[in-house]
Amino acid sequence: MIRLTTPFSEENIAQLKVGDVVSISGFILCGRDAVLPRICKELEAGTWDKRGIDLKGGVIFHTAVSPAGVGPTSSNKLEIESSFEALSKAGIKMHLGKGAIKPETVKALADNNAVFAIIPPVTALLESQTLTRECVAWPELGMEALYRIKVENYQAIIAAAKGESIY
Repeated sequence: MIRLTTPFSEENIAQLKVGDVVSISGFILCGRDAVLPRICKELEAGTWDKRGIDLKGGVIFHTAVSPAGVGPTSSNKLEIESSFEALSKAGIKMHLGKGAIKPETVKALADNNAVFAIIPPVTALLESQTLTRECVAWPELGMEALYRIKVENYQAIIAAAKGESIY
């Protein structure tokens, strides 16, 4: 078990390989289909910095945040997978979700020293390890808004790193 605390350094991510089991603690961002394209548009337009949300060394968890808890959504949905490269370039070091991703996405991760980790869909367990939750952008999207949550010991398996994938 490799224990990691956000924000991650370049060295934290460079040491990871496919199949490693990690335990993540600290603050992570949560977003999925509705919000990730919005972040990418703001990054492209150069307006993201106005939000005051630092992506450097961060984690983006592909999930909605509801009163029932959090659980991974499929990361290979077009709106989600197409965000990997832009978010990695902007500083996100770990994309957390579930499902197989395309070879070109695996390469984009490697090019930006970022990884993709899969997390089992165990909402009840994750809820007990979610310490706080805060909507930080687009509250009108409800549970699909951009959230920042504080977590303790989220366990995941590295599914794509250094140009390799478990799929």
